[in-house]
Amino acid sequence: MHGITWQRLAPHLRDLGRQAAPVVLARSGVMLLALVDTVAVGRFAADELAVLGLALALVTMLLLAGIGLLMGTLIVTATEYGAGRLAACGVVWRRSLVYASGLGVMMAVVCGFGEPILRLFGQSPDLAARAGPVVQILGLGLAPQLIFVTTQYFLEGIRRPEPGMLLMLAANILNAGLDVVLVFGHLGLPALGALGSAWATTLVRLFLALGALLYVAGMTERHRFFPADGSDGDAPPAAVQRHMGYAAGVSIGIEGLAFNSLGLIAGWLGELPLAAFTIGLNLIAFIFMLPVGLGAATAVQVGAATGRGDRADAALAGWAGLAVCLMVMLVIATVFKVLAPNIGAFYSSDPALRHVLDPVLAVLTFVIVVDGGQGVMVNAVRGHGDTWTATALTALSFLVLMLPAAWLLAVEIGRGVSGLFEATLIGCTVALVALAWRFRALTRASHGSGRRPLPIGRASD
Repeated sequence: MHGITWQRLAPHLRDLGRQAAPVVLARSGVMLLALVDTVAVGRFAADELAVLGLALALVTMLLLAGIGLLMGTLIVTATEYGAGRLAACGVVWRRSLVYASGLGVMMAVVCGFGEPILRLFGQSPDLAARAGPVVQILGLGLAPQLIFVTTQYFLEGIRRPEPGMLLMLAANILNAGLDVVLVFGHLGLPALGALGSAWATTLVRLFLALGALLYVAGMTERHRFFPADGSDGDAPPAAVQRHMGYAAGVSIGIEGLAFNSLGLIAGWLGELPLAAFTIGLNLIAFIFMLPVGLGAATAVQVGAATGRGDRADAALAGWAGLAVCLMVMLVIATVFKVLAPNIGAFYSSDPALRHVLDPVLAVLTFVIVVDGGQGVMVNAVRGHGDTWTATALTALSFLVLMLPAAWLLAVEIGRGVSGLFEATLIGCTVALVALAWRFRALTRASHGSGRRPLPIGRASD
């Protein structure tokens, strides 16, 4: 891009920080819930951590697909908000509530068959039998979680990410207390281990959904988004919102399928490798919340520029988001490398598990950098409106490349659980390069085109 000045770049960096900070805290809060659950169950018993990890491999796969299917709420809301169509934003949110509820109910039904599904994927009968009830309980919380997610997307799209952050802070306090009571057994209740963690997660997700709905109902400017006359504010067709969600849903679903399939491979390797994989994935996911926040903020800025018809500004927003993310992730990776010897002790005092985990932590130092970069770039491409190309590149990187590499490294070559994360490094690196190439191609194609609308949000079915 030519003609980039500090006057043009500074507003993007300022808005990125202002928008991303509460989003990062909110998304980090999501993974802090998982981190506390993992630590609590790991401290309770290593074999219970393996049970929880196997259950999460299935449930998280469904949840990520649902989150992706709802991504249209964020992108379309940001686009309509950038164009000043506030009533249209309200229509987008109301549609998404029905959609999220339906998806959650269907996923809960699937989770009701957790044990046979896990056995179908080659897990041992004993491990599948113990994980099955955990899957069922976690499934009950999927509809509330998706309602919270789509409401959070709506609020982020209208530049109000703070409520989600505050709700998540409160949820973490609640979750920590519930874990102490339900996992370890207090207040006259039995120690439930992984099952107790599942109940804590489901109750917290219900709290988040109710809190988000109450906030929207009490917004001071609610009438601007939900006018009394029922006007739709010239909202785009519902098909636009769904179709953007289809692309993001398939993309995130593919990524979730790939990463959680690694968990199934870890299950074939044994309980200790599965427990080590659960810890490693938990660490990646927790750190990835920072790129998720930056990516969401980048998507909002790109979407808002799209709504204004300013292609050059949309491109600048995408590259600024990537640059900030890579710089921050390099700092985090350096700190991670220094603290790696202490991280394993934080999760578990089992020396056998620590022996398996230590090589994994060495690989994660590199994974978190490229994973963060690809997480921001996929949002930049989506925010530009090219959602299906992002999906295709994600599928190529994670399904076509990463999964076979994981099998080859972990099983055939015998690298064990470390091989799973080495394959992750390969897949994330390819995804970052491919998505950056695509975004560059999009912005080069539109360079010099001036201010004209992008084909997003007003497309026909």
